[in-house]
Amino acid sequence: MKRQDFYYELPERLIAQDPLKNRSDSRLLVLDKKTGETSHKKFPDLLSYLEAGDCLVINDTKVIPARLLGQKKGTGGHVEVLLLKRKSKDVWEVLVKPGKKARPGAVIEFGGNLLTGEIIDVAEEGNRLIRFSFEGIFEEVLDQLGEMPLPPYITHKLEDKNRYQTVYARHTGSAAAPTAGLHFTPELLEKIREKNVTIARVTLHVGLGTFRPVKVDNILEHHMHAETYEISREAAQAINEAKERGGRVICVGTTSCRTIESAAEGGKVRPGKGETDIFIYPGYTFQVLDGLVTNFHLPESTLIMLISALAGKDQVLRAYQEAVREEYRFFSFGDAMLIV
Repeated sequence: MKRQDFYYELPERLIAQDPLKNRSDSRLLVLDKKTGETSHKKFPDLLSYLEAGDCLVINDTKVIPARLLGQKKGTGGHVEVLLLKRKSKDVWEVLVKPGKKARPGAVIEFGGNLLTGEIIDVAEEGNRLIRFSFEGIFEEVLDQLGEMPLPPYITHKLEDKNRYQTVYARHTGSAAAPTAGLHFTPELLEKIREKNVTIARVTLHVGLGTFRPVKVDNILEHHMHAETYEISREAAQAINEAKERGGRVICVGTTSCRTIESAAEGGKVRPGKGETDIFIYPGYTFQVLDGLVTNFHLPESTLIMLISALAGKDQVLRAYQEAVREEYRFFSFGDAMLIV
């Protein structure tokens, strides 16, 4: 299976640069995975596709302001640090630009003396381990100094940090938002509950590995980076009971999908914590997932491969071509898609 099989043409003007004023004003392209038929709706119309007894699975991870701009001590050279994964209380795995300024022993200062970091080792794929020194609580210092780690295709400055968080974000730790959830409002979630649809919260801290481009021609040679997840006993029970009563399990976002499929065994979800590097592509048999709410993804990405596993590559690419013709907004701040 070739990377190029998942390519589509996208005009740059369709890449959404800013979130909409109101979260739920986005459009919703509905794809019937059995027939390939599409329909064009508004996001609140999602409600009409959910049925009593279904279970909606959401990822309640919270994005940290993981982008830090600093200067190398001694030279004053500008350095950008992106926090990827917490290894211990004060040690993080990070991505540093430019990398040549990040040899072990180098010290980087952020916000004057509010935060300093010493490079202590080189990790996988050239990432660095950095030990931070600071006064007070790290999260408060980070909130003061850090910026939201927006994807490189978004060039506009985000005015409100909360617009890169879901309204149900709870557990901090992500380097990127689970963007399918950005369309939900508290009011829409309440209407979903009133329809007797169960909402199950899982947590997967999104790392950059999810969004790394596939560089190999044969996608089977692509390596996914591990991300940490947690599924509570209550969430696992809600998902399993929905399956037992004949309801559907519909995930909000590819991260929620990857979480429950990673924890699935014999068609049931096991509670617990773990790490997953699951790579879902056509040919994969879903154990738990029945439907998916998702955004539009980059060409040749692991994410478009995942939805192609659910709805078929040809049907997905036809739907994407239709979305381009209809001028949907693409990627993180763009419109949404429902596959059922």
